[in-house]
Amino acid sequence: MSFLRPEAKATLMRWREVLAGAGTMALGLYWALFTGGLLALLGWIVAAIGAALTFAGVQRARFRTGTGGPGMVQVVEGRISYFGPLTGGFADLGSLTALTLDPTAKPPHWLLRSEDGTTLAIPLTAEGSEHLFDIFAQLPGLQTERMLSKMMAGGSAPVLIWQRANAQNRILRLH
Repeated sequence: MSFLRPEAKATLMRWREVLAGAGTMALGLYWALFTGGLLALLGWIVAAIGAALTFAGVQRARFRTGTGGPGMVQVVEGRISYFGPLTGGFADLGSLTALTLDPTAKPPHWLLRSEDGTTLAIPLTAEGSEHLFDIFAQLPGLQTERMLSKMMAGGSAPVLIWQRANAQNRILRLH
């Protein structure tokens, strides 16, 4: 038996890292301001850790757009797998060449393009899609805040979020 409405429970689950970070920060500030000596110093450290957890939690909460969409996402050792009712596939983190957000799809989709030219489409609301935040954060040069703002903005056309740097641009010639 649950004492919370499903909507309230879903909201608490979405913002759970923020709540944990804020609690940690509050405990640290309490120690820092109302105790003395070594515990006060430890309090400032705990408060700083709590602030960092709160910041990261806000980003994660903004990334979670909901659940109940079609399919399921799994992330295991850098391999993203999507099992959908009509489509599915996998993409390895190391082989990704582009990440696009398609807000025109119903529901909106991530489009992951691989080196072999295949594109894996994953609904933002698929079960387990919150794990994509950690994998996307590993993409070199990805601007997390830009990605989150594009997710919230909606739009009428697909938006390129990240693209791997061209190999020719990365080679520095000495002669």
